[in-house]
Amino acid sequence: MADSSALDSFLDKWRTRWPEWSVGETFVAPERRALAVAWFALQQEFEDAMNIAGETLPADAKLAWWGEELHGWAQQRSRHPLGRVLEPVRADWTGLANGLPLLIQAREPAASSADAFAQLLPWGEAMARVESVVLGGQPSPQLFVVQALAQRMIEAHVAAPPQDQSGTETGARQLGWATTLLRAWPAFRLAAPERRLWASYSRARLQRFVQAGGKEVALPSRLRLLIGSWRQVIGG
Repeated sequence: MADSSALDSFLDKWRTRWPEWSVGETFVAPERRALAVAWFALQQEFEDAMNIAGETLPADAKLAWWGEELHGWAQQRSRHPLGRVLEPVRADWTGLANGLPLLIQAREPAASSADAFAQLLPWGEAMARVESVVLGGQPSPQLFVVQALAQRMIEAHVAAPPQDQSGTETGARQLGWATTLLRAWPAFRLAAPERRLWASYSRARLQRFVQAGGKEVALPSRLRLLIGSWRQVIGG
């Protein structure tokens, strides 16, 4: 019972941060919902460690622990509650573990936008390989990179834009970086339906951020979310 409660707490933490999912999961087969949310919650754990503000040692230790945990999943051993759902999937957990240190490097402002994408691309490739087994589909590695960088800027408020972003004021440079990320967002129609949903929600948040001039805005109505979710899952 305790283990089940711990798993639920991780799944619910992700759902709370992405309330759009409560609408979109209507179009997801019930037997796939827990698997998808567990995988997304794991991704969020990685990104939270990247987006730490202040002292980084605890986050570094957390990523190191996750590296060990993923190596254990490759040998069909797990300690974390998310492993109850994900470890039985025979994915490249070792390759993903080896890519986690790149998240530490990504905390520093990149010299250019191209460098920001390039330094996280091996991690994105590892994520894409695992997701193609966990959820199916053919997700673009760049999708993981751009989404992680977008959420770092919007949610964490700790990311300095790459040094090639023009402007003297932080707000203007962040807006320029957000626009660059929006333009770099890859197509995701070949990804699994669950990824298409989350990617569309994340891109929509970034788009609203840009349209509002660098400010966060409220979510659209449930009806608009419902229609948008239907287009992603049913319409492809």
